[in-house]
Amino acid sequence: MHTTTLRVGFVPGVEPDSFLRRWKSGRRAAWLELVPVPLSRQAAALAEGEVDMCFVRLPLPPATAAGELHMVPLWEERAAVVVGDEDLLSLHEDLAEEDLEGHTEIPPVHEDDAADRIAVAATGAGYTRVPLSLARLHHRKDAVALPLRDGEPTRIGLVWPRAADDEIRQEFVGVVRGRTARSSR
Repeated sequence: MHTTTLRVGFVPGVEPDSFLRRWKSGRRAAWLELVPVPLSRQAAALAEGEVDMCFVRLPLPPATAAGELHMVPLWEERAAVVVGDEDLLSLHEDLAEEDLEGHTEIPPVHEDDAADRIAVAATGAGYTRVPLSLARLHHRKDAVALPLRDGEPTRIGLVWPRAADDEIRQEFVGVVRGRTARSSR
């Protein structure tokens, strides 16, 4: 019987379902609860105890006490450009920075506005840059997401407070890294 719950946060664009399935496939000492966390709250959700661990988009804000957190870098996300489906840029397979010259960029207003920017780009007002995972998350029929060949990738990491490290968290890290009950660290 499970008496403990491990709350794992995840920012938009991260799909933690495979980790949940792996967790459930073994005999674990804790339930796993997945908690969606807005990008703007990824550090605060940990600091305020809303989640025990969190899949975050790196880098974390400078105000975050990095020395107080364990961090496992995981995967890179490709950069993408989203344009309306009638924009000439939508005819490309992928784009480079030079392809964007002379076109209007829709810049971020705040950290959680990817869906809004993609909606504006879909109207044909310009293009916006987002990680490819966010472009897929906020997919629209009237917009096209194109990989940005020379765009700076973003990175996803798993973080948790050093002071709260325990066997359950380490077991989850093992699940995320692909370890099975039969493999060793």
